[in-house]
Amino acid sequence: MSVKIEKTENNNELKLEFTIEAKKFDEGMKKVYAKTAKYINIPGFRKGKAPMAVVEKHYGPEVFYEDTFNEIVPEEYERELKENNIEAVSKPDIEVKQIGKGQDLIFTAVVQTKPEVKLGKYKGIQLKKVEYNVSDEDINHELGHMLDRNSRLVNVEDRPVEDGDITVIDFEGFVNDVAFEGGKGENYELAIGSKTFIPGFEDQIIGMKIDEERDINVKFPEEYFSEELKGKDAVFKVKLHEIKKKELPELNDDFAKDTSEFDTLDELKASIKEKLEHENKHRAEHEMEDAVVKAAVETVEVEIPSGMVETEVDNMVKDMETRLSYQGVRLEQYLQMVGKSMEDFRKEHEENAKTSVKTRLTLEAIVKAENIEASEEDVNKKVEEMAAMYGKTVEELKANEQFVTYVKDSIKNEEVIKFLMDNAKIK
Repeated sequence: MSVKIEKTENNNELKLEFTIEAKKFDEGMKKVYAKTAKYINIPGFRKGKAPMAVVEKHYGPEVFYEDTFNEIVPEEYERELKENNIEAVSKPDIEVKQIGKGQDLIFTAVVQTKPEVKLGKYKGIQLKKVEYNVSDEDINHELGHMLDRNSRLVNVEDRPVEDGDITVIDFEGFVNDVAFEGGKGENYELAIGSKTFIPGFEDQIIGMKIDEERDINVKFPEEYFSEELKGKDAVFKVKLHEIKKKELPELNDDFAKDTSEFDTLDELKASIKEKLEHENKHRAEHEMEDAVVKAAVETVEVEIPSGMVETEVDNMVKDMETRLSYQGVRLEQYLQMVGKSMEDFRKEHEENAKTSVKTRLTLEAIVKAENIEASEEDVNKKVEEMAAMYGKTVEELKANEQFVTYVKDSIKNEEVIKFLMDNAKIK
């Protein structure tokens, strides 16, 4: 096999012309035939028993060309990239020049490569010190959450609905006197003030009494996910069954004893303050780290290939799909709900993708410039932590070359951020 490599008129782009000997291509065809023969049915032969020559005569020799190409090319392509130290960052744009039995396979692959990064000033970056103090209001806010978690619901029968109550209702929605799909519920528990229903709905529940029936008039928002209901006036027929309210425990030493490891409310407050101070410290550190990385990135000169951006957007799409799946929602459903196409979604994420790619390229360039390495000790420690997390053995994880590379890269990333912070001028 031979390959010719030339630069195209575009920066960070190469054109590779591959020539694979006819003998290798023909051998590849035989392998493909051996794999697919059992699926081939030709009159006069038992299924899977027709000789290769008969199959070629019946369907034409080109029947095996595409599969043969896919059989032999990927391995050859990857080997040439490795041997020529070409770091491809996009899928190759393939054009077949010649293909056929008894012929050399000739094709070109146009591929984008990792760009050169010209670093600016990344040492001595000016940073403003970030600090967050813990106030009494912050502590009381946490205590409020604790009270809410330890509250109990009690039935209310001597008054109408008030803001903050939890109601149990039947409802059915109508547009132009016609009931619409998804607009009906029975014994539905609705917290007044939660803003989980259409704007104006919960406000009109206020004042209702148990067993009362009421028509509630609302207007669906223009951005509502259902095309049929967007901007439409609707009437909900509502019947109120129950009114409940949260009853909060008294905030005292007994509450501290019942809900925590502490004997007094003062001790509980001190613990909350310590926890918030710890969180604030890490919050401030992360903000300063983000700031120093952003500042370093802004000084960099680099032309980002479109292929890297596309790949990053692909990753963002996959991440969104994963997060939505935890909620039992498919990405297609989500896009329909928000009235967007996949093209719209991808376009919205392009700028963030560019920033992400530029940031990664910047940090990699600094790692190289400063000879930052991941020590064996740090790698082993990280692998042990992740083995315990995923219920795997250290040996299992280390056997995965890609995983080890990921661990090394993550350590280098941590170290380069630490390097930037150590060399920053914080005021």
